[in-house]
Amino acid sequence: MSIVNRRNAVLGWGAWKLGKSAVKWKAKSAAPGVEGGRPNKSFLAVTLAGLVGALTFWHRFRASSET
Repeated sequence: MSIVNRRNAVLGWGAWKLGKSAVKWKAKSAAPGVEGGRPNKSFLAVTLAGLVGALTFWHRFRASSET
């Protein structure tokens, strides 16, 4: 009997679909958002860190391409 068969493929597909939706749900509930019309502090911190990282990458990429 083979490990790769139709029954195991269907079970794996179902587990993947359920797991993917559970991870999306958890990520959506854990993500910082807007409270009372203003973004909360963790959302601002994540946004600022992302901008700094993008600018640093862009600066290094631009500096290495000029030489």
